[in-house]
Amino acid sequence: MKWDLMCFFFFLYLEVEMAASATFTIGTTQTGRSLPQSNSFGLKINSQVNFKTFSGLKAMSSLRCESQSSFFGNETCAALRATFAPKAQKENQNLTRNVQPQASYKVAVLGAAGGIGQPLALLIKMSPLVSDLHLYDIANVKGVAADISHCNTPSKVLDFTGASELANCLKGVDVVVIPAGVPRKPGMTRDDLFNINAGIVRDLVTAVADNCPGAFIHVISNPVNSTVPIAAEILKQKGVYDPKKLFGVTTLDVVRANTFVAQKKNLRLIDVDVPVVGGHAGITILPLLSKTRPSANFTDEEIEALTVRIQNAGTEVVEAKAGAGSATLSMAYAAARFVESSLRALDGDADVYECSFVQSDLTDLPFFASRVKIGRKGVEALIPTDLQGLSEYEQKALEALKPELKASIEKGIAFAQKQTVSA
Repeated sequence: MKWDLMCFFFFLYLEVEMAASATFTIGTTQTGRSLPQSNSFGLKINSQVNFKTFSGLKAMSSLRCESQSSFFGNETCAALRATFAPKAQKENQNLTRNVQPQASYKVAVLGAAGGIGQPLALLIKMSPLVSDLHLYDIANVKGVAADISHCNTPSKVLDFTGASELANCLKGVDVVVIPAGVPRKPGMTRDDLFNINAGIVRDLVTAVADNCPGAFIHVISNPVNSTVPIAAEILKQKGVYDPKKLFGVTTLDVVRANTFVAQKKNLRLIDVDVPVVGGHAGITILPLLSKTRPSANFTDEEIEALTVRIQNAGTEVVEAKAGAGSATLSMAYAAARFVESSLRALDGDADVYECSFVQSDLTDLPFFASRVKIGRKGVEALIPTDLQGLSEYEQKALEALKPELKASIEKGIAFAQKQTVSA
């Protein structure tokens, strides 16, 4: 990649944090805002002491280049370092050069041969933090693993087929992602998926409890409003439930909200962050447009139209695909973002926030989707401020979603409590 092209990308995505040290980030946000977005890939330059200027911006003279994506190869990183190094070395002889972060985490994708699982596995393969990628499904996973293993990124790919190989897939894993289940088809609601997907989640989470009880568990299988409570009950029955490590992945609602708001208000998409609370189906999805960053003004008509579109975006895709599938690609993207956030938290990043459906005391419901701070041990804190100072429309919508969300949670709990799980 030529330097002029690198500069283009640099300034396209540049955000600067000036503190005791400065951070330049490409392809991510890592500012002092309380609403940081995912750091799924990019090139980060951490600096330690001042150097004069960089294209008019005050910057630093000692640089540490960290390639956070396999897209930035050795040649590109070498060119970047060579451009900065002469100035930096004059003022600081202890130049830190760390071109690539250490890949050290094992991730398992359960349902890796499916419509979400395949693109999700590919995106996770791109993460420089992943050392081992375990792909599991009941069939057709060997070909997926062979295909993805040809990508020249550090992680080692292994395939596991059928219940007899599930335990080996899960041993020693740090993050388990569960997209397994049947997809939604035209005319189907998330509740229509319940009987099939509830049993799948029950069996997979049972295996997780037996083989990697300390792992972060990311539940994607719909209906999330019910499958997360199912997972919690199964883990309780096995005596290994840690509410801080069980996540319902609702990131797709945030991704959609950010996209639709940016389009509507002609904002730079990388700047937009809309918290989405509640649940992950229909009216239980509540985008808090009054909390949009950067601040934006919406008419009553815009608020209603955007809210309804975000709530029904999955149906929009199902109908557009006309029976050929559901929102598999955008879901894979959103899930990969959440996985990368979890890996960064495990790796010690102290500034990781995402919206997720988790055990919560922010409302009178036992589970609730809201912004959470994620650390090495899972959920470090729930962020209550998003629910403070809501608009009248949002407050009414919040109260309206509670009965439906409560019913879905209770449905999942009731299903799990009827199951017999061996200790």
